[in-house]
Amino acid sequence: MYLGVDVGSVSTNFVLLDAQAPGAAVVWKQYLRTQGAPLTALKTGLSLLKEAGDWEIRGVGTTGSGRELAGVVLGADLVKNEITAHAAAALSCDSTVATIVEIGGQDSKLIILRDGVVVDFAMNNVCAAGTGSFLDQQAHRLGIPIDEFGALALRSKNPVRIAGRCTVFAESDMVHKQQLGVDLADIVAGLCAAMVRNFLSSLAKGKELRPTVFFQGGVAANAGMRRFLEEALGYEVCVPEHYDVMGALGIALLVKESLQAAAKTRFCGFEKILQSEVNTRSYQCRGCPNACEISEIWREGIFLASWGARCGRQGRAEQSS
Repeated sequence: MYLGVDVGSVSTNFVLLDAQAPGAAVVWKQYLRTQGAPLTALKTGLSLLKEAGDWEIRGVGTTGSGRELAGVVLGADLVKNEITAHAAAALSCDSTVATIVEIGGQDSKLIILRDGVVVDFAMNNVCAAGTGSFLDQQAHRLGIPIDEFGALALRSKNPVRIAGRCTVFAESDMVHKQQLGVDLADIVAGLCAAMVRNFLSSLAKGKELRPTVFFQGGVAANAGMRRFLEEALGYEVCVPEHYDVMGALGIALLVKESLQAAAKTRFCGFEKILQSEVNTRSYQCRGCPNACEISEIWREGIFLASWGARCGRQGRAEQSS
């Protein structure tokens, strides 16, 4: 099997691919909440994977905002960014994909492909407006289970206009509409429409969005978002089968392609990962005026890696002085 792991700020996802079967033969997948503890999420995912079967791991790939951390902890054979991973996953489902809309828990991405090659992309990782975490927050405030949010939006007859450029203004607008007695379905639909407008105006400005369009990420489960995205674009939007773990699927495919059948994996093994204690440390380097914030990772008292230095001396003993 080949294992792909996507470590994000909101979710940590795992996909296991059959090494013998052609293409994206998904044997097992898992979507976990990161909850601000990526190391814990990694161990939980590996524990669930071990319980699911007696697997021989031939290769491991990591992606996402925590890809470097996961790569060191797991002993990854390949570490790639999310753009590359999501594109690889989409192309494995449909070689004609030209546009990928990916909305996750904390950021959103637009990926433009031409003839199977990424030619442009844009990311929004500064503001939570238009992301899954904002939808979760509003669903909780309204007392609506998040898995019913999209279905409620589809029941709307007259969606109201909600300001979607800012989370603060959007919530204020929704509260105001509630106080006016507007139907809840119309408010929810208005929020979905506002999120689509925000995505297209901030990430798609000046870009040509051609079909085939894939909608990926956890928010793709929201039928209301898909409806308004299709209305805005004017053509069908496809939600792939593994929409929620496409990053993990993509990196699993990439590591499967990159490793030869006889190549030895760097994977640390289940026992070492699950039974050993991994700790992180951080400090401010005083080696130069940059005063970089250095983050280190240690396993059982043994230094593994560090990040944050801008001067090239990362991980050296003199940095901690």
